[in-house]
Amino acid sequence: MDCNEVCQKLIKLDTKFHTKPQRYEESGVDVLVEDEEKRLLVLHNDEVNTFDFVIESLIDVCHHTVLQAEQCTWLVHFKGKCDVKNGSYNFLEPMCTALLDRGLSAEIV
Repeated sequence: MDCNEVCQKLIKLDTKFHTKPQRYEESGVDVLVEDEEKRLLVLHNDEVNTFDFVIESLIDVCHHTVLQAEQCTWLVHFKGKCDVKNGSYNFLEPMCTALLDRGLSAEIV
């Protein structure tokens, strides 16, 4: 078999297994995504609650790790406040309420 015959066979094989590219059309539907403003849940120092209680509250309410809760508690103690969580208002509001219900001083900014 010479080179021309081999080339012809390869061309036939290539066209035999060649498929047309699939085309997918988009439906043309626009989706409106609400871009919620990100907010902060701020915990303030109150000089009343113990370190252990604040740490336990941050773990239970904000789902912090022990290390995160300890660090936030120290920041609140020395700086007077700390951003303990961020997200949309709807995400933070139940956490803020739970912290307030425990007697801690918190706000969403």
